[in-house]
Amino acid sequence: MNRGRRDSVAFTVVVAALVLLGAVVMAVVVALSGAPGSLALAALLAAVPVGPLVGCFMWLDRYEPEPRNLLVAGLLWGAFAATGAAIVFQGLGLAGGATERDVLNVVAPVTEEVTKGAFLFLLLWWRRHELDGVLDGIVYAGMVGVGFAYTENILYLAAAYDGTDGLGPGGTTALTSTFIVRCLISPFAHPFFTAFIGIGVGLAIASRRTWVRLLAPVVGLALAAVLHSVWNSSTVSGTGHFLVVYGTLMFPVFLAVVAFAVYRRRSERPLLAQALQDAADRGLLPATDIPWLVDLRARRHARRWAHHRGGPLAERAMREYQAAAIELGYLHHRYLRGTAPSDFSLRGQEHVEELGRIRPYISFPGQVVPTR
Repeated sequence: MNRGRRDSVAFTVVVAALVLLGAVVMAVVVALSGAPGSLALAALLAAVPVGPLVGCFMWLDRYEPEPRNLLVAGLLWGAFAATGAAIVFQGLGLAGGATERDVLNVVAPVTEEVTKGAFLFLLLWWRRHELDGVLDGIVYAGMVGVGFAYTENILYLAAAYDGTDGLGPGGTTALTSTFIVRCLISPFAHPFFTAFIGIGVGLAIASRRTWVRLLAPVVGLALAAVLHSVWNSSTVSGTGHFLVVYGTLMFPVFLAVVAFAVYRRRSERPLLAQALQDAADRGLLPATDIPWLVDLRARRHARRWAHHRGGPLAERAMREYQAAAIELGYLHHRYLRGTAPSDFSLRGQEHVEELGRIRPYISFPGQVVPTR
């Protein structure tokens, strides 16, 4: 078994084990909280923002879609491993003498961002070839944050309805207020905080400087924890203070991160075009294929064309060809930048062989079908 395969297996085993362990912890927490009817209602309400949030990150991920199993793993990590570990660490903080305010302002932000960020650090350690830059880091961080927020919102919504959150008698009014604040006004909070860790990890992947590779993830984690702490502090300092922090700091910074992510997404097309053109100049793929690979609409059109000409099998071949070419393009981009992974040659050869295997059986719109 080669090193890449061993790393992939190690990543899968560690993530699966920790997700299962976190699920056990969360099951205990849910069992101790009681009121299964409230939890069922809370789970339904907490799911409301999940679809739109996941959709946003999938939209960012369209140029080079990440493996679906890893995206699902990120969601599960956030929902179970990160939440379970954070609850344990916060419980230890309380047992060690920390006040509830200390836990809210310091212990919770640090432990939650560390446990969420651990997934990205595991990717960086064992599956770094899946990370091509900042945008990939944001996408994985976002998925972890969405999973974490979903589970946390279930607990908060159930506590609000049951009146066990210490803020009132509970009931429908309390549930509605909590739903509006957590699921409608600030559903982006956890993905937003963790996005800074993703940016740091992405910068580490894309940089040739050793100090950037070492410091960027740490700085990203620190920024995530600080912003999380400011957010938590504002939620217990009165509505007026919360609105000031939300309007003057959190929302503007959130918009800045969104603008940065959209900018990075827009830069994917010229980046991919340049890398694939250089690859074509080296004879790795036909240059005439590039327009059908770097433009999202053209990709869809090519798949529809293939389906029309040859049915589902032809569409599948086109999809596989596009996927292999895109992977080759991003890998070649990292080679040109001098940040290629250690197994660059092996992975590049695999992509080239895949392209060579499929290319005789497909044609793009307006092209003559190649002879077999």
